[in-house]
Amino acid sequence: MRSRYSAYVLERQDYLLDTWHPDTRPAALDFVADKWLGLEIRQHLTESDDRATVEFVARYKIGGRAYRLHEISRFVREQGRWFYVDGEFVQ
Repeated sequence: MRSRYSAYVLERQDYLLDTWHPDTRPAALDFVADKWLGLEIRQHLTESDDRATVEFVARYKIGGRAYRLHEISRFVREQGRWFYVDGEFVQ
């Protein structure tokens, strides 16, 4: 999760798409944040050797206004590599 957050900060689309599961991967990404302000990992749950969820809050700014992205993300491991599958936004 931290590496994907860092990739958003650095606008590393190549890394983000490479670590996104092929079944849910978009063709491209839009980077809308002007500035990323921090990442807080709230919870990590290992469901099995090859499945995990991560609850996090990422803070960022657009046009001088601060926003929060609170998500519970699902990850799977295939052939020894972890992939982001999808996430559920938390209000």
